[in-house]
Amino acid sequence: MKKTLFTLILLAGLITGLKAENPPDEGMWLPMFVERLNYVDMQKMGLKLTPQEIYDINHSSLKDAIVNLGGFCTAEVVSNQGLLFTNHHCSYDAIQKHSSIDHDYLTDGFWARSLEEELPNEGLTVSFLVKMDDVTSRVLEKVSPEMSESERSSAVGKAIEMLKEEESAEGKYEVSVKGFYNGNEYYRFVYEVYEDVRLVGAPPSAIGKFGGDTDNWMWPRHTGDFSIMRVYSGPDGKPAPYSKENIPLKPKHFLKISIDGVERGDYTMIWGYPGTTDRYRTSHGIQATLSEIDPAIVKVGGRILEIMKSDMDKSDEVRIKYASNYAGLANFWKNKIGEKRGLKRLDVYDKKKAIEDQFSSWVNAEESRKAIYGNALQDISDVYTAYAETKYNTKLWYLQISFSAPR
Repeated sequence: MKKTLFTLILLAGLITGLKAENPPDEGMWLPMFVERLNYVDMQKMGLKLTPQEIYDINHSSLKDAIVNLGGFCTAEVVSNQGLLFTNHHCSYDAIQKHSSIDHDYLTDGFWARSLEEELPNEGLTVSFLVKMDDVTSRVLEKVSPEMSESERSSAVGKAIEMLKEEESAEGKYEVSVKGFYNGNEYYRFVYEVYEDVRLVGAPPSAIGKFGGDTDNWMWPRHTGDFSIMRVYSGPDGKPAPYSKENIPLKPKHFLKISIDGVERGDYTMIWGYPGTTDRYRTSHGIQATLSEIDPAIVKVGGRILEIMKSDMDKSDEVRIKYASNYAGLANFWKNKIGEKRGLKRLDVYDKKKAIEDQFSSWVNAEESRKAIYGNALQDISDVYTAYAETKYNTKLWYLQISFSAPR
C-alpha cells in the first residue's frame, strides 16, 4: 500500500518518474517503506542505489542530505561544508528581509564572496531527519468506536505527547507525530534542528522569478528558481543559535553534483518534504472545491493582490516591504486557478462518483457491511450540503484570505 500524505508538512516522500514508455508513478512513500513496498519496481526502472543507501538510521544515507527548510520547503546538502541548494521562492522571504532601497537583493540578486559575507536569517531552521517509525497501535491503543470525536481526540493527543517525549532526548531532538488516512495511521518523525542558516547566494528576480505569476504552476517552465544557503553548527558540530563562532556544518552525507548531464529515459526520483494532499477527497468535496472554495479564494485573493500591486508599483520601499507577502498570496491564488482547471479537465468529479458508486454496490451486497458503512457517503453528503446552504466554505475563505492579507 502506498503511503499518501494527508496532513501537514515535514513528511518525506518519493515520487518516481521514468522512461517515456513507463509513465510516472504518481504515488508518495515514506522512505522507511521503500525496501518493503516498491524497491523492486524502482530497480526495474533504473535505480542503482540500495535501500540502505536511500534510508538507514545507523549509517549515512540520502535521508541525511535531504533536509526540511523552515518547515515550508525542501533543501539539499551539496558539500562537506553545509552548503544547501533550494528554490529561489523558498529563500524569497529571507532575501526580502535583507533587502533595502540601497541594497535591493530582490531585484539585483546577492552573492557572498566569503563566509563572512553570508547573511544570517533569524528564525530560519534546517531539520535533518534522524528516524521515523510507525506508532499507530500505540496512538490508537485507548481509542474505541464508542468514543465521541472529542474523547477520541483527547486520547490521541495524550498518546502523541507521550510518544514525542520518549524520543526528544531531553530536548535534543524535535519530535512530531503525524496522522495519515484521516487519523487511521500515525507515524513519528525525529529531527535534529539547526538554527543558524545563512544566505549565500540568490539570482536576480528576473532569473529566479522569471515568468512571474503568469508562468507559476505552468509547465514547461523556464525559470532559474534556485538559491544557495549554508547551515552552521557550533564549534562542537552540534546545533547552536547564531554566533560568529559557529562553523559550517560537516554533514553526515551530501549529494555530489554530476556535470555529465542527463539523457532522455534516465531514472528520476524526487525526495522532499511535501505539503498535504486531498487525493482521497470524496466527490462531495470535489464539488465544493469547484463551486465554493476555489472561486472564493480566486475572487478575494485576486482583489487583494490588485490592491497590493497598485501601491507596490508606486514605491520601491513598499514593493520591498511587501514582496514576500505578495508572492505567498499570489502563489496560493495561482494554484487554485490551476486546481479548478485541472479538476475539470481530468473529470475528477465523475471519476470520484464512479468509485463511490462501486463502493455503494459493495456495501449494499451484504447486510453486515450495510450496518457499518451504509450511511457513510450520505453522512458526508449531508455535511457538505449544510456547508453549501450556509455558504460556510465561501465565508470561511473570504475571512481567511482577508485576515491573512498584510495590513
